[in-house]
Amino acid sequence: MTVQTIKIKMADGCADLMPVKAHADDAAYDLRSRADMSLPVGRSVLVPTGIYLELPPGWEAQVRPRSGLALKHNLMLTNSPGTIDAGYRGEVGVIVFNHGDAPFEVKRGDRIAQMVITRLPEVELVAVEELSETGRGAGGFGSSGRK
Repeated sequence: MTVQTIKIKMADGCADLMPVKAHADDAAYDLRSRADMSLPVGRSVLVPTGIYLELPPGWEAQVRPRSGLALKHNLMLTNSPGTIDAGYRGEVGVIVFNHGDAPFEVKRGDRIAQMVITRLPEVELVAVEELSETGRGAGGFGSSGRK
């Protein structure tokens, strides 16, 4: 398997926040807050991570929620998953929504989200008049019933 190198730059004073995987076989890198902040109830807040990426063309990074924060504190990402395009060079930020019943305190270094980096397939969109038939057809939005 070929390993793809991804360039990462850390903001001044943020070397300790380098994204890492908790386990070697994890799919995602942990993203940490670079600031102490309070997440008010019913609001979205941009949490800075102190990292900047240089993704090669044809690659993307996705920012995803952490399941423990969702389950225990009702924190979710407003634009989940958030896409980081290859051409973006700004700081990676995480838009967190506090759906809980109390403000949530974030401390510098807290794991706030996770990031998956992946290669994008090369595709070509082709306009057609008809699509092939399937058993599901156009059914969606709960059409298969509640289980």
